[in-house]
Amino acid sequence: MEGRKLKRIGPRLPGESDPPATRKRHRSRLASEPTSRRLKLSDRWEPGFLRLPPGFHPRRALSYVVDGLGIYFDATAPSELEILLEEGGWQTAELTARAERGLAELRRRRLSLDNDPRRLPLDEALARAGLPDRGRRVIVVDHPAGDRMTGFGLAGPARFAAMLEAALAENPDADVSVVMDPASPLTRRQGFLADRIAGTRARLVRDPVEAWSLAEGADRLYVVTSHVGFEAAALGRSVTTFGMPFYAGWGFTDDRLTCARRSRTLAASEVFAAAYLVYSRYFEPYDGRACPFEEALEILDLVAQRDRENAAPTLCLGFSPWKRRWVDQTLGSSGNRPKVSQTTRVAPSDVAGASRVVAWASRLPAGTREACAAGAIPLLRMEDGFLRSVGLGVGLRPGASYVLDRTGVYYDATAPCDLETLLEAGGFAPALLARAARLRAAIVAARVSKYNVGGSRLPPLPTGRPVVLVAGQVENDASILLGAVDLGGNLGLLRRVRAANPDATIAYKPHPDVEAGLRPGHIPEAELGRLADVVLRDVAAPDAIEAADRVEVATSLLGFEALMRGKPVVTHGLPFYAGWGLTESPACPRRTRRLTLDELVAGALILYPRYLDPRSGLPCAPEVLVRRLGEGDPTLTRRERTAEAFLKEAWSLTWRHILRRST
Repeated sequence: MEGRKLKRIGPRLPGESDPPATRKRHRSRLASEPTSRRLKLSDRWEPGFLRLPPGFHPRRALSYVVDGLGIYFDATAPSELEILLEEGGWQTAELTARAERGLAELRRRRLSLDNDPRRLPLDEALARAGLPDRGRRVIVVDHPAGDRMTGFGLAGPARFAAMLEAALAENPDADVSVVMDPASPLTRRQGFLADRIAGTRARLVRDPVEAWSLAEGADRLYVVTSHVGFEAAALGRSVTTFGMPFYAGWGFTDDRLTCARRSRTLAASEVFAAAYLVYSRYFEPYDGRACPFEEALEILDLVAQRDRENAAPTLCLGFSPWKRRWVDQTLGSSGNRPKVSQTTRVAPSDVAGASRVVAWASRLPAGTREACAAGAIPLLRMEDGFLRSVGLGVGLRPGASYVLDRTGVYYDATAPCDLETLLEAGGFAPALLARAARLRAAIVAARVSKYNVGGSRLPPLPTGRPVVLVAGQVENDASILLGAVDLGGNLGLLRRVRAANPDATIAYKPHPDVEAGLRPGHIPEAELGRLADVVLRDVAAPDAIEAADRVEVATSLLGFEALMRGKPVVTHGLPFYAGWGLTESPACPRRTRRLTLDELVAGALILYPRYLDPRSGLPCAPEVLVRRLGEGDPTLTRRERTAEAFLKEAWSLTWRHILRRST
């Protein structure tokens, strides 16, 4: 620093310094300590302002602040953030616009420093404390007793006592409530003010409160150093500070301490731009790649949404025992694990206490619908998504995508489902359709399918005739029972296709589960040799599709995969992708819209399913899973190590090499 000017006051480039490989806890220290000066210590990294919910622990944090001078929360000495704000010169119209959009998006998506879904809205917390809303609200924000961070903000117990006294004296006609800092850990509830409220008219709120509801619900906010003061000030609320947080001293808060180093008058959006867009660095948590604030915000929003969904007390029904670990990961949240029941018949008493019931759609226990209806409890049907794993679910390989449907389920053509309703409603934004086109191109380029099995080379096909690919299915699969006309199984489908295409080359691809000998649907070899010109055993789905001129299925997902690869598709049943004008299929009176392929992909692969990154365990976008599938990530081939898995593997080997040949 020369003449109080930093040599670097602009945004840091990704290559300027390396981030920590893992999240390490270290002792917080004062910036005024000699070892913290730029000349004696490299840049200091601390968790930034965008933080994943507490139940998620990726290898690297989503955001960091990087400071070679001090650190933003330590007001005892300058920090790079303070110098940025005091000296200026880095502001641009683009940064200002990004800051305003960023603040608005954080508020809209309810994202703050701590995103624990167990925090309550302010109104609910007040009601649970028996504190009726009697008018003007004044909120005093407490901190956990012994919180060392308050010392960095030039505060201590006396400042908290002074804050409470001032709030009561300056607001004689208002309701004064003491609330714990929304960024403090839920496990630390005793505050500096807990023993000082007695004998005053202040009211104590014991439940943890969500930050944005606190910022929005307070007419006036008193804080020491709490981050919620910055969020409230950005909304235009009156905020009084009794410490020296990074946002104090710039003219938009009422500060009871002063800092001589801070002399400029700034807007809250300018402080946001400096703190979030210039001073901070962001890393997407799946591969650790540096990314802009906006991308990190989208990731945080996705993870927080899933965590909030799963915060509801959940009863799981119809799940195979081997899925227990997967269910905990998929449907659990910060501080909450789902309850899994193996009951085969459900009574209303079984679902009492649950906020939602999640049932595996094809194994719905008897009485589930009636019990949920009697208790007015939402019933969500769960199934695998359309991009799943490297290997078969029947082989006890957990899936990396799933759907939760409140109306029905996507393979049941006898009734509506959430996906059908979504596609029928339409209204997809141009940006979403552009994303769908990119996703479809990535899937095709990565040669990705649902199970990603098949290592055999494509056998030679006769030339001079059109090639019709016929996809076999599991004959007792729910998609056949609920989505297909009466074809007479795989043999009936093959006969129908052969009769309609006498001069074509018929290439038959058995379903992987059937080929493994684990599910019904086998066609006797004699019939198969008479009806099909070639059998594509253990051939990858993308290879089979690319070799075909047309694809015919009952309800197989292979038809959807063929559509994405530009092939004509005939469905003899009514899968989710049929009836929209993209296939030759039976009619469905509920499906009246004519979709584009990108609209179908947007609904079926982006909006409807949920995805889990198998490497980090985090909820993710479909693009992340496509990348993992394309790479053949070993975490996707993992099989649950149980006696059932061993027995299935032994049976499959026996079937493939001995028993199948005798049929």
